[in-house]
Amino acid sequence: MNKFYITTPIYYVNSRPHIGHAYTTIAADILARYYRLKLGNENVWFLTGTDEHGAKIAQAAEKEGKDPQTFADEVSQEFRDLLPKLNIKNDDFIRTTEERHETIVKEVLLKIKEAKTQKGNDVIYKGNYEGLYCVGCESYKKEDDLVDGKCPDHNTEPKMLSEENWYFRLSDFADIVKEKIESGEMNIAPDGRRKEVLSFLEQGLEDVAISRQNLTWGIPVPFDTEQVIYVWVDALINYISALGVPDDGKFKKFWPADVHLLAKDILKFHCVIWPAMLIAAGIDVPKNLFVHGYFTIDGKKMSKTLGNVIDPLDLVAEYGADAARYLIVSQFQFGSDGDVKADEFITKYNSDLANGVGNLVNRVLVMADKYCGGKVPDKTYNAKLDLGSVWKKVDQNYSEYKIHENITEILDVIKFCDQYIDETKPWSLDKEGKQDEIDQIIYNLLEIIRNLGQLLKPYLPEAGDKILAYLNQSEFYVDAIQVGGKVEKGAPLFLRKDVKAE
Repeated sequence: MNKFYITTPIYYVNSRPHIGHAYTTIAADILARYYRLKLGNENVWFLTGTDEHGAKIAQAAEKEGKDPQTFADEVSQEFRDLLPKLNIKNDDFIRTTEERHETIVKEVLLKIKEAKTQKGNDVIYKGNYEGLYCVGCESYKKEDDLVDGKCPDHNTEPKMLSEENWYFRLSDFADIVKEKIESGEMNIAPDGRRKEVLSFLEQGLEDVAISRQNLTWGIPVPFDTEQVIYVWVDALINYISALGVPDDGKFKKFWPADVHLLAKDILKFHCVIWPAMLIAAGIDVPKNLFVHGYFTIDGKKMSKTLGNVIDPLDLVAEYGADAARYLIVSQFQFGSDGDVKADEFITKYNSDLANGVGNLVNRVLVMADKYCGGKVPDKTYNAKLDLGSVWKKVDQNYSEYKIHENITEILDVIKFCDQYIDETKPWSLDKEGKQDEIDQIIYNLLEIIRNLGQLLKPYLPEAGDKILAYLNQSEFYVDAIQVGGKVEKGAPLFLRKDVKAE
């Protein structure tokens, strides 16, 4: 791998950002930060943004007495403002109302309009459709999709719509999309989601409408200005519109995407319709699509009515950006459904961050100051913890999007150090005048702490940078910590919080 292009889904601006949006974006930032460390800043591109067209946005704007553009501007800005507060370093922020996006969307649709399927049929054709339409999903539903006559995702009854629209002949693409997945050209993970998509393809595909009548809030169809492009067609193209046209240098460098991160509710759009659109347009399919699950809050679905919607900014205000990032992504395995236990935030903060990484770093630096005059002893590393193996495992986990497993790897490093200190007892050796043994122990601990700082940087960028700064090492590119280098006792990384007071 010589480049890494990662995307989040673009977030729909019908509601304000919440912890669910933060979860995916922090995960993407962790991956992007790691690959910047590995490949260099210039070889990584991290895209996020907002999805701003469609009937749902028009309705939300009308409800607030605003025109759709004003409404979209305000909510999109809230998503943009959240990023620096969570210390998220995205390279671009795409909005579907931008001119650069609209231009590429029209170009792609015109290219698809000229294309033929492998069976010789026009990819795009005009047809009539009558069916149940869920405004919340911005898509048609079958009776089998409903629960008690309602959309299971939005708990609303779909409306019967009858329109003449432009269609994408998805039915002709089942075999070729299946081939891309089975050959590994387009990987879908976790494996359960891959099997789900293949099963869906086995059943055969139906053609899908790609335009809407009687709707003004959207991008006009370039070959039929009486209709607007369906919001999800418009939205999917953001992944390439942010890179420019296929002849642009940025597009050539970064496409195909190395990974699209997405939640399972948009699996069909991303894993079936999106690759079919790209194939029709003569563009390479993405390399990987990683589908994460849903999460509940204290066992219940997140809901304004229940009052359990967690604002990530509240976590930042309470714990700081680093800790907020950690608390959001450390709750459960990335890729699975999970439950966020809000009452346990403070316990996890104290155990993993204050008593864990913070206490360890402080102990090591205090001992280095007390027993070694604040300088790195003249020794070579010989601790039983194989740092090379740790990095090899961490790298493998990142390649498989195992973000939660790498947290475990980091906590294991901290656990090793705590046990190593307790077993070697430098304070006892000091009483016995065994300076040579103390020097070896402190050197080993400082070298592990140096690696720990780098391991933490994708998750806790501020803490990772501070650890390296305490060791007077702004960069990590040397093979080992410099003998004789000065180390400094700094301010505690994470102050313990009083559980009772909270």
